Amino acid sequence: MIQRYKKLIVLPGSCTNREKLLLLFVFILCPLFARSEMVFLSAPSGKLKAEMRTGRKYMQIDLFSNGDKLLETRTLQFEWDKNTIEGDWRIIRQERKEVRQTWLPVYGECSQFPDRYNELHLTLESTGNRKEMWLTIRLYDEGMAFRYSFDSLDFWNRTLNKEKTQFLFANDCTTWVTGNAQGAYSSTTLSRMQGAGDRPQVIEVNANQYVAVGEAALVDYSCMKLEKSETGLGVQSVLSGKVQLALAGYHSPWRYVMVAGHPGKLVQNNYFILNLNEPNQLENTDWIKPGKVIREVTLTTNGGLATVDWAAEHGIEYVEFDAGWYGPEDDPTSDATTVTVDPKRSKGPLDLPKVIKYAESKGIGIILYVNMKALHNQLDEILPLYQQWGVKGLKYGFVDVGDQYATSWLHHAVRKAAKYKLMVDIHDEYRPTGYSRTYPNLLTQEGIRGDEETPALNQTVYTLYNRMICGAGDYTNCYFASRVIEKMGGRSAQLAKRVAIYSPWQFIYWYDRPAKAPSRAGGAGSEESIIQEDAVTAFYCSIPVVWDETRFMDGNMGEYAVVARRSGSDWYVSVLNAGGDRKITLPLSELQIEENCCGILYSQPRGKAKDKVGIKKVKVQQAFTVDVAANSGCVLHLSCD
Repeated sequence: MIQRYKKLIVLPGSCTNREKLLLLFVFILCPLFARSEMVFLSAPSGKLKAEMRTGRKYMQIDLFSNGDKLLETRTLQFEWDKNTIEGDWRIIRQERKEVRQTWLPVYGECSQFPDRYNELHLTLESTGNRKEMWLTIRLYDEGMAFRYSFDSLDFWNRTLNKEKTQFLFANDCTTWVTGNAQGAYSSTTLSRMQGAGDRPQVIEVNANQYVAVGEAALVDYSCMKLEKSETGLGVQSVLSGKVQLALAGYHSPWRYVMVAGHPGKLVQNNYFILNLNEPNQLENTDWIKPGKVIREVTLTTNGGLATVDWAAEHGIEYVEFDAGWYGPEDDPTSDATTVTVDPKRSKGPLDLPKVIKYAESKGIGIILYVNMKALHNQLDEILPLYQQWGVKGLKYGFVDVGDQYATSWLHHAVRKAAKYKLMVDIHDEYRPTGYSRTYPNLLTQEGIRGDEETPALNQTVYTLYNRMICGAGDYTNCYFASRVIEKMGGRSAQLAKRVAIYSPWQFIYWYDRPAKAPSRAGGAGSEESIIQEDAVTAFYCSIPVVWDETRFMDGNMGEYAVVARRSGSDWYVSVLNAGGDRKITLPLSELQIEENCCGILYSQPRGKAKDKVGIKKVKVQQAFTVDVAANSGCVLHLSCD
């Protein structure tokens, strides 16, 4: 790692007193200079440049790509609980830093990540009452990020009511929005936006420039959403609640603008968000093990044992017991230290300790679901207990999100789980901002419109290009459930999703139960069983969940996407096609495939039903064309051993 520091002191108020005339002259000129200050910052490659202007109640940051202005950002626009800032902002100090490094994640979409940026740290002072704060700006080749920090004496016991950071564009750009973390995406324009949308938000500046506006390193602050800007064409931040600065450590999360020539490259470069988070805080991570998951849907002993057997036979590392195992999840009196099956979900019986012990003998880990009500009431009691039981991880269900307390508590619960060597999957409305780098026991989270919502394939493609920028998404995949062939693109599309949608814990059978498991009684799951075990099923179960390299190769927002991921020497090329029949040429030369590679194509045969997946050995060529049936998908597996 290389870090270089430069310090430049600017003191516009330090004027000479040798002569009265000179004193008067300087006192007049110094404020004028402050009002017209401009500072510059470039990305390591010089591709992106930023110009910062002060002398107003906000600081303007103009971002340029290859000399063309992309957008204007207006920062420092706050509303406080009491009058805090008087006058305009001026720069009184600059500090510059260069970082050139790579780092190795515990797991990820790549085996290593670049972290290269130039940083400008500005000390700012209000001209009226001389309050100090700091604005830190970073320029990466992948985008720009900035965060606010506040002097603890000047802002002692202050509450931030509103933050209105604006991201403004020259034109009425196309953008893709969703009103909540699990909502459907729709296309609109900046001027037609309604309500607050979840982040990140992708905006098409022009045919060759896309940006994503979002938030990173949200730990103990109120969550930022994005709404239509009050002035100009653009979006502005809106907080999900007030912020007590003392509880937030007197600094904000990072606000960022990622930049790429194609929306898929925004997703490919999503390590950018991890880079804005603190490094791993866990000394020992040997117990953190990604893997595939099957949900046990019957909440019975026999169902648990059968599911463990099936998982062991098919290389699935985890079995999860979902809502109902300790009683009705919405009942605050349900005791998550006991195994008391909800009679509305299962007639039982469920001997969970027996299943956990049996699973351990088979090398299978057990994951338990716990609703937010029990988490709030019993967290300190259940974490050491579950470690004693031999449980490997938890799924936090129906968590509260948004305001400062909910955000802080949830990340506190992740840290506490790490203390007891428990991995975590956060469900429902939580969207990641990179905390898995700092506490990698947070393997994944929902905050996504997954298979539970039966999304059409175009929504899956939207999800891939938008939601997956911010990190792993628990998509609750299913394979044999009837909804797959009725509404979701068929089984070939499910294969493609396994590759395209990244999650270190990946539920691959959410509604499907092994044939030897008893039928469910109540509402715990689906009647559909895993009805065929063939080469396609074996391949579906074998697809990795973490990767050594990831590349977005082709696609178009909402229509189709081509994603290539490498595990070891094998490449998996996924195609999701939400439109009509399509011929797609895969530029395999980009993958630097060896000549001895063997290719197998898994796809829906033309004219066949959605439950059919064909297997075809293919000759690998530098430019390989695939015929993809309408509303389906395919996977090309390249084995280069």
